[in-house]
Amino acid sequence: MKPTNPIFTGIETTIFETMSRLAMAHDAVNLGQGFPDVDGPEDIRKVAADALLEGPNQYPPMLGLPELRQAVADANKRFYGLDIDWQTEVLVTSGATEALADSIMALIEPGDEVILIEPLYDCYLPLVKRAGGIPVRVRVTPPTWELDLEALAGAFTENTKSILINNPMNPAAKVFDDREFNEIANLCVKHDVFAICDEVYEHLVFDGATHWPLMNFKGMRERCVRIGSAGKTFSLTGWKVGYITGAPKLLEPIAKAHQFVTFTTPPNLQKAVAYGIAKGDSYYETLAADLQAKRDRMAAGLQELGFGVLPCAATYFLTCDISGLELGDNDVDVCMKLVEEAGVAVVPVSAFYASDAPTQFIRFCFCKRDEVIDEALSRLSAYLLPDKAVARN
Repeated sequence: MKPTNPIFTGIETTIFETMSRLAMAHDAVNLGQGFPDVDGPEDIRKVAADALLEGPNQYPPMLGLPELRQAVADANKRFYGLDIDWQTEVLVTSGATEALADSIMALIEPGDEVILIEPLYDCYLPLVKRAGGIPVRVRVTPPTWELDLEALAGAFTENTKSILINNPMNPAAKVFDDREFNEIANLCVKHDVFAICDEVYEHLVFDGATHWPLMNFKGMRERCVRIGSAGKTFSLTGWKVGYITGAPKLLEPIAKAHQFVTFTTPPNLQKAVAYGIAKGDSYYETLAADLQAKRDRMAAGLQELGFGVLPCAATYFLTCDISGLELGDNDVDVCMKLVEEAGVAVVPVSAFYASDAPTQFIRFCFCKRDEVIDEALSRLSAYLLPDKAVARN
């Protein structure tokens, strides 16, 4: 038979799905895949349920329901001071991953260079390659996750078409600072480069900090597309409702890609997300505060067990250094041992690199109920410190 597409043929199942399957097989606490273990606000779910029953349940507008596009535009103004025309600068997609695929297909041509910042979310690399783009990798380096600005500047060439930025960043839990973003903006303007900004964790920022989009920086209003996710903002990851904000010249071809990928998104979910986005400040403040408390709960327990907990400024994730625990030769071995022998599933950070990855870091997901976090810590304690019972509140 003739060969199938080499980009996807034989590609490994995502590490998140792999660890989730192993968690089920070994009856382990799943701290691998990044999803909350409780559903989001009941009032949002009720709006979706009512809209499903009331209808209509036919094709909504391809760009998205006007009420959701207006809500997205209003949120850009409310949180970031951005004046967005909802009719020409907002598109609703079936999740942020579709938004990424649409943006990459629409903006990247074969031979274009695309700068990616490692560690990187796993879909970025195959999507860029399938579009014919040439990935150019730059890294943020643990434990501080600082961006090497000289290496970044060296990555830009006359062939650079786009830079893809995840901020706040999974798995590093990093929030890019103004110095880094000013340099990125300057380089984008200098080299006439687009920025695809994956900002799905925009409302999950801790310690009193706030998210600030690259679109706000000098010269970037017309160069950025920013991608948001109702799944992350409302703890409803199964809904797969995303949205793109961008200048008309960028959004127009992205919308054409969307037209031939999913065309549209369930109308009842769109109505519910529009309702949710308009929630008061207290919702967003409580969301971040609750997750920060879970971060602190897990971090304290892991530190007590000897893990080297790295800084976590945002997202659902804690990265830990395992080099002092002598549990295995590398992060993959350690993750396999923990799921099979300790009954806790986590993710090796090396899975977020294309090659030459560091192998002493693993990622824990803390967007879980307190009792689940405590059970995971208890199991890890029993495995790592069998002679010492660790009491948990």
